[in-house]
Amino acid sequence: MEERSLSVIRISVRNLVEFVLRSGDLDNRRTAGAKKEAMQAGGRLHRKIQKRMGSEYRAEVSLKHTVDEEEFKLLVEGRADGVIEEAAGCVIDEIKCIYMDLKYLEDADPVHLAQAKCYAYFLACDRELPAMGVQITYCNIESEEVRRFRFDYSFEELEEWFLGLVHEYVKWARFQYLHGLRRQQSLKDLQFPYAYRDGQKGLAAAVYRSIDQGRNLFIQAPTGVGKTLSTVFPSLKAMGEGMGDKLFYLTAKSITRSVAEDAFRVMRELQQLYFTTVTITAKEKLCVLDKPDCNPETCPVAKGHYDRVNDAVYDILHEEMGITRELVLEYAKRHNVCPFEFCLDITNWADGIICDYNYVFDPNVRLKRYFAEGSTPGEYLFLVDEAHNLVPRAREMFSAGLLKEDFLLVKRILKGKDGAERTVRQLERCNKELLNLKRAFAAEEGGEEGVRQRSVLGRDYQLLEDVNLLYLELSGLFSELEAFMNEHLEFGDRDLVLDFYFQVLDFLYVHDRLDDNYRIYSRLLEDGSFLVKLMCINPSVNLRECLDQGRSTLFFSATLLPIRYYKELLSGDQSEYAVYANSPFDSENRLIVAASDVSSIYRRRNRREYERVAGYIVEIVGARKGNYMVFCPSYQYLHAVEEVFAQLEERGELPFAWISQSSHMREEEREEFLARFARPGGTSLAALCVMGGIFSEGIDLKEEQLIGAIVIGTGLPQVNVEQEILREYFDEHGGQGFSYAYQYPGMNKVMQAAGRVIRTATDQGVIALLDDRFLKSDYQALFPREWERYTVVNRRNVRRAVADFWEHLGNEAPGVPEGDLQTDLETP
Repeated sequence: MEERSLSVIRISVRNLVEFVLRSGDLDNRRTAGAKKEAMQAGGRLHRKIQKRMGSEYRAEVSLKHTVDEEEFKLLVEGRADGVIEEAAGCVIDEIKCIYMDLKYLEDADPVHLAQAKCYAYFLACDRELPAMGVQITYCNIESEEVRRFRFDYSFEELEEWFLGLVHEYVKWARFQYLHGLRRQQSLKDLQFPYAYRDGQKGLAAAVYRSIDQGRNLFIQAPTGVGKTLSTVFPSLKAMGEGMGDKLFYLTAKSITRSVAEDAFRVMRELQQLYFTTVTITAKEKLCVLDKPDCNPETCPVAKGHYDRVNDAVYDILHEEMGITRELVLEYAKRHNVCPFEFCLDITNWADGIICDYNYVFDPNVRLKRYFAEGSTPGEYLFLVDEAHNLVPRAREMFSAGLLKEDFLLVKRILKGKDGAERTVRQLERCNKELLNLKRAFAAEEGGEEGVRQRSVLGRDYQLLEDVNLLYLELSGLFSELEAFMNEHLEFGDRDLVLDFYFQVLDFLYVHDRLDDNYRIYSRLLEDGSFLVKLMCINPSVNLRECLDQGRSTLFFSATLLPIRYYKELLSGDQSEYAVYANSPFDSENRLIVAASDVSSIYRRRNRREYERVAGYIVEIVGARKGNYMVFCPSYQYLHAVEEVFAQLEERGELPFAWISQSSHMREEEREEFLARFARPGGTSLAALCVMGGIFSEGIDLKEEQLIGAIVIGTGLPQVNVEQEILREYFDEHGGQGFSYAYQYPGMNKVMQAAGRVIRTATDQGVIALLDDRFLKSDYQALFPREWERYTVVNRRNVRRAVADFWEHLGNEAPGVPEGDLQTDLETP
């Protein structure tokens, strides 16, 4: 009889030992470099140590071992840093490059030792060796000082230890096996939960083909296509066919995460989908304290967290499928564990993870259990929602800056403290290098050689060729800070010093990535502080490293035009697949008007122009009663329109209610703002908002809740130092500086704002583009296909054009009879 083939459950050596052996308290007072391997700098030193070891040393040796269970096989695999062939036998070498001063190491870290013991057991099994040596090699990144710990074990000792380790893990492997069987059957049987809209089926097919071929796909999908279901469903079907093991649904804003949660919920309810998802929420929103402070001295759930958390994970996985923020908090309270760390642990076992971009791309936040440097790529599917937001977010993730004044602040905090003398001296050395850069900045004609002076709106800045001297001093400072922080877990203003520590770490990391996609600049800020910044211009190389960790990535948005711009900045590959999903909505339900006689260009921003724009708003809102959003190019512009509205109100000539967005609105204020659109009112409502702000995307006001979007201006970012650095860079790399730095990001904001109107198949509404630049060919070339039909209007005929549109749809409900309004609002 043919032997039945058993399913294989795979786990890495590192994940196995870290999961089983962790215990005790959650404590963040130990800094990042104390026990963890360093990042890119550590990787280079890692390889350097291997090369020094001679001919008897084999580097990066892949090892694995299979444990047979009744229903499945457990495959534990990994890569030993080195195998030393000695005359007396073999030795496993595990290398860890750290920033920590090695004199503080008393013994090998238990997890590091456990990794090496696994490899020793695997090799002993493969070669039938009676004993093995294990060596843990620690190397300080700055000094390259090396310290080793050596251990010797018999085969029997290693076998007993390893089988005990596996015994603790088997129940989890069995859960994974049984869950996987049920999940795969569910995915094979899955059907699309609704009737396909126009274009949805073709879009879903394109997604499936891209995953099948292991390719990335860019999707321009207008509002209403149903892009969430159109990307999630084929991704799940591909996973059902073995093309993908874990799905990451990535968003820029929390409101769009709820859309993804709803999509999975719908398929569970309508199609019996068996698929566990977990939503990662920021630590600040989950923490039981007012401000996160993860240590057993201050947090009630930190003490003994690791002793309880595995039971909490096991509990929630057996009870819930769609694990939301509320459920995480509920189960965390039940088991007395840290909600955030608990949530991260759930991701190990969930089929899908809904989270912010940061958890995949940001080197400071990304989930190290999947995306640590040197980790093995997985069968991951990345679904990047509102992908236009990833360009500025990625630039921020891969940039770093330091303020000279922070060095002086930290020096004042540490001066006079026991054991801080070397740290203070190194702070002074760094401050001296920053002072040299500041003096060069202040010197006439750009100062030293290699420094290029620039000025934007009267603000001077310098482009620097390098900051190598500063980098060297920062490396020394980081090592001293590392040692001091780990020796002194409590002192006044430690939180400020810790923040500074991470800023230095970030700067060192980004500096190791510098290439032609970066620019380095220095400048004096308005408050007089001196900044040195490593600015990422084109993040595609950094993002590509992240994308290559998975099988396929889907970039989708309602505003992903021009597609070549996003291909260049998100993947760097113009040959990537791209599709344009046509809008399923009847174009008769949407009126687009473009004004020919107003502009938001800076030289025309005066009282006369504000009154003209206010006149347009009055005419459009007056054509039919309802709710409208008015998107202004800035808060300054918004306040100018407010003044005109106030003047009209005083004269009794404003026939609608109005509200305004304010800066730094709290969550309850945002909710109250949006609640106004759901309340029936006797008059129209005009809501003044800022283009590119919190209300210009991700807001879903359907049907009568919103019937008009009035967009003032082309959305161009304000001219500032960094936008000008972008412009100059792209002028040098293809001659499209203005388009890449200003025009394309601006039009994206315009389309996002306009997209608030038509949300469902029954929606009807008006989109008004108030700027004569929209009539120029270079802007019209950026219009989406569904904007092909538009009406050119001026202040005298706009009301008639809008009223005709509503009358054509059978909505004859003008807010105020024409002629009852004073529409010529200009100051005599």
